[in-house]
Amino acid sequence: MWRRWRRIVEGAQGKGAGERKASVEEKALKMSSTVPKSSNIFWHDCPVGKADRQKLLKQKGCVVWITGLSGSGKSTLACTLGRELHTRGKLAYVLDGDNLRHGLNKDLGFKAEDRVENIRRVGEVAKLFADAGLVCVASLISPYRRDRESCRALLSDGSFIEVFLNMSLELCEARDPKGLYKLARAGKIKGFTGIDDPYEAPLNCEIEIKEVDGVCPSPCDMAGQVVTYLEEKGFLHE
Repeated sequence: MWRRWRRIVEGAQGKGAGERKASVEEKALKMSSTVPKSSNIFWHDCPVGKADRQKLLKQKGCVVWITGLSGSGKSTLACTLGRELHTRGKLAYVLDGDNLRHGLNKDLGFKAEDRVENIRRVGEVAKLFADAGLVCVASLISPYRRDRESCRALLSDGSFIEVFLNMSLELCEARDPKGLYKLARAGKIKGFTGIDDPYEAPLNCEIEIKEVDGVCPSPCDMAGQVVTYLEEKGFLHE
């Protein structure tokens, strides 16, 4: 593998060949070291990049990561936000945690290690959507702080927006739209977040939406908060 790169570098001619050699070898090392289970593979750059796609769409790609307890309104907010952006002529796509478990993550359960892999996969997919220039809205409980921070680290340009739906367990359990809390309390679901598995609240989220007098804000109000943030940060402009 390295012999191949040496031949490429040694074949470089003209001014700056030495610099090109260092650049090629550095890139080869970087790309090789980020793929722990594969070898002899390298990143291939394409002439059309993120900036080109953003210019075409007249918006900036980002990931809006909605986290919170089951029943806190994540999916409702995600879909309302997606509709609002569509109305404004902005291209967005919703990655819903339950929906993804019907396909991409259907081989994963809810054990700790499966939860980690679930979030890792969604984070990588969300990164691709953002690179495509879309506003990617990811809606998942994502209970572990470390996993969410790993997803944030995938987007080093400040385009990861964490939205924490800070609704109390009491409110979420009272709503219980899917009947899951009832099953968890009855012992029919094990490892349920908020009951017998922890939820680690964000420490430095970009947006925090709280209940008001024990009531969850309306979907339109919550989506409005997110849209305002995206507007102010320039994500909805070229």
